Amino acid sequence: MMKKTTFGAVLAFLFAAAGALTAAALYLYHREKELDEYERLLFSDDYEDDDYDDEDSTTYENIPSSPAEEKE
Repeated sequence: MMKKTTFGAVLAFLFAAAGALTAAALYLYHREKELDEYERLLFSDDYEDDDYDDEDSTTYENIPSSPAEEKE
C-alpha cells in the first residue's frame, strides 16, 4: 500500500501537470485566434488603396539634360 504522503505528492504532481497542460492549451488557442485575426486584417481588401487618391499628385521637376554653366 502507498503512504498517504506519497499519494498526496503524486496527486499534487498530477494536478500541477494538468494545470500546466491546460494553461498551455489556452495560450495556444488564444494565440491562434490572434494570429487568425492579424492574417484576416493583413490580407483583407478593406484597406487596399483607400488612403490614396485616384489622381497622380506627384510633382515633377524639369531637369536639364546638360549641366548648367558656371557664371564667373
